[in-house]
This record gives sequence, C-alpha cells and structure tokens, in this order.
Amino acid sequence: MQLIDKPNSTKEFLFLSDFDQTLSFQDSGHVLSEALGIPNFHEKVTSLAKKHLVQQGGELAYLLVHDPDFRRVRADDLRSAGKKVRLKPNIALLVELLGKLEGHHFTPYVVSAGPQEIVESALEGIIAPDNIFASRLVYNQHGEICDVECLRAGYGKVAILDHLREKFAISQHRVVYVGDGSSDVHVMLHVNRLEGLTIAVSENKYLTKIAKRTLLNDNALSILIPIMEDVLGWSPLRIRVYMEQQGFNLQEWEKVQTDTVTIVEAA
Repeated sequence: MQLIDKPNSTKEFLFLSDFDQTLSFQDSGHVLSEALGIPNFHEKVTSLAKKHLVQQGGELAYLLVHDPDFRRVRADDLRSAGKKVRLKPNIALLVELLGKLEGHHFTPYVVSAGPQEIVESALEGIIAPDNIFASRLVYNQHGEICDVECLRAGYGKVAILDHLREKFAISQHRVVYVGDGSSDVHVMLHVNRLEGLTIAVSENKYLTKIAKRTLLNDNALSILIPIMEDVLGWSPLRIRVYMEQQGFNLQEWEKVQTDTVTIVEAA
C-alpha cells in the first residue's frame, strides 16, 4: 500500500520519532537495569562512549551481548521492562491527530536504538509493531542474547528513513523527524538536506545546532506545534484554537532565541 496523495488532495507525510527520552521520560537501559537490579548502568555507558566502541545510542545492545551483568537477560525481561517505561502523556492522541490534520496525513513510525522487544512492549496498542524499527537481537537455543542482528542508531536510522521513502514514494520534503540525542544527529542532517522538518525535544548541544525547531515540553502533543506552524503554515492563534478544540490550553508558549558564548582571555 503506497502513501500516495488521496483524491481529495490530502498530502501524505512520514513522521518518524526516536523513542528513549523522546516519547518516554527514561532510557530503556536504565529501566531494564533497575528492574533486574543491575548496577552501574550509567558508568558502563559512559565508559563505552569514551572508548568509541559502539555508535552512540547502541550502548544497551552492546552490553546485552558482551557485558557479564546482562547475560541473564532474556526476551521476556525486555518485554517486562517495556511495560515499566514511563511514556509521555497523550502519545495515542498525537498519533490520532497526525492522521487527520487538515489536508495533511502523517503516518507515524518509531525508529529507536533500543531493543525491539522493549519498544514494542512500551507502545503496545499505540503504535503497530510493523511501524516500529528498533534494534533486533539474536538469541541462541537457550534463549540467551548472543548477537545484534541490526542496530538502529546513527546511519541505521538514515537507512530506515530512505527505505520508507522509497517504499511509499514519499517526496523528499514530506518528512518530519523528532529526536533528543546524539544518535539522531545523522538522520537529522539527512532530513535537513531533504528539506524536511527536524524537531529536537531536548537541549542536547549537538541537536539544537542542526534541528530546525527545538521544543521543550513533557507532553507529546507539543510536537504538533512546529508541524502546524512550519508544515501547515498555521498562525499561533489558529494553533491555540485547534488545541482548545482538542480539550487543551496552551497555557505558556514562549519563543526563545539563545546565544551561547564562551569568552577566554587572549594568549
């Protein structure tokens, strides 16, 4: 089924989002470690980042294969951890509204470096499994994790985006990508080159320099605001009215431009 424009001139778009700390408040690795009593997850990730052994965002997948503390993790543990992930409010409503914005239809996909089992479990009933592209693990005959089939970090996210664009014949500028961390840098640069819309939902210093919009809010519905402004061309007043029609008030909406400056004494 191709996402071609419908006879009523509805414009078809791809909406891709990261998962950890983009649609959720916590990193999947932290949730899994806490659930199983595995200590020092943050220190393990920091050590891997310093050694550059794995792409940023792929640390959990690496630990699941190589770290002794994670050898007891099974698929059921990952699915159980997914149920413990604290999601941002109104993701289901966000998905619903993306499908019926005036004259525009955004098909949602999640692209995450986290394990497929965790992301699918966390988003069960909200995002269809076929629309979730996360890291896939390989299990041996004993149910132990022994390898990584594919890692959805860095260029892995770019590959998924290009696959979806080709599969559904989506024009290059009809892409929206939302992310929060360093593993989203490559795909955001790619979307910018395609003239799509990139939205950062954190103050990550690498993302804020390249994302076309940066939005800080704990409610998933906030992602609609830059889409309605930059893609649909709606005015702030029209956006406020629309949100009120959905039962929400934009209590505060402050646009801030921040210059970060470092000054040192000349040698």
